[in-house]
Amino acid sequence: MTDRLNDISDKTRAQTDMASDAKSDEIDFGFQSVPRDQKESLVKNVFNSVAKNYDIMNDLMSMGVHRLWKDALMDWLAPQPNQTLMDLAGGTGDVALRFLKRGGGNVHIVDINEEMLQAGKARAVMRPYQDRLSWIVGNAESLPLETASVDRATIAFGLRNVTNRDVALSEIYRVLKPGGRFCCLEFSSVDNPLLSKIYDEWSFKILPKMGELVAKDRDSYQYLVESIRQFPDQYELADMMVTAGFAQVRYRNLSGGIAAIHSGWKLD
Repeated sequence: MTDRLNDISDKTRAQTDMASDAKSDEIDFGFQSVPRDQKESLVKNVFNSVAKNYDIMNDLMSMGVHRLWKDALMDWLAPQPNQTLMDLAGGTGDVALRFLKRGGGNVHIVDINEEMLQAGKARAVMRPYQDRLSWIVGNAESLPLETASVDRATIAFGLRNVTNRDVALSEIYRVLKPGGRFCCLEFSSVDNPLLSKIYDEWSFKILPKMGELVAKDRDSYQYLVESIRQFPDQYELADMMVTAGFAQVRYRNLSGGIAAIHSGWKLD
């Protein structure tokens, strides 16, 4: 499962490119460029559309491997009973459920999309944990949580949909307590040429067709595929976390870099 463990020094490698994300009037929406102030509503429309089929499509798109990736995330996070987790972009509750089952304390599930939160609340598997869950509609760039209020923070397959990722990382840093830890699970850059070719075939030829057949929505899944290719690679994301203030930043590749987990700590 874990292909590689990398330590990132406190000196960033490519900070100059990161600044342009906040300054440009346009931003990526898949392979399109759209006005920055429109991306949020476009992403909302995508997830409104896919919410009811989100979990089954995750299984089909990854052939179930996303479950192993989320288990690996929990292995690294190592939940404890006294910890409160903020799971950002956590709508259907997959990460929150794993945290609670592994012995974690309480979870704030924060998602900008009400439809995703409703889909999560409707899951029967979440009902035994309702007294330890809060479901919060909130924007990653302006989190509705107090400063230094959570012990752990996670985001799984959601950071690439955020308009200003640098601001979101700063907000995650803000709400963590000193000594708190952030882990990001996201699609990343494949490091094997043969695997990369197979992955591209699967992503661009199969997944949109699957979205059309199962979810009746080819366009949304076309966007999701394209958004993966637009997301920063392992080193770029690590640099962004360092810039936001995180220390001891490291990442682990999963499945040859199809996905990666990044970890960072708030030391003070």
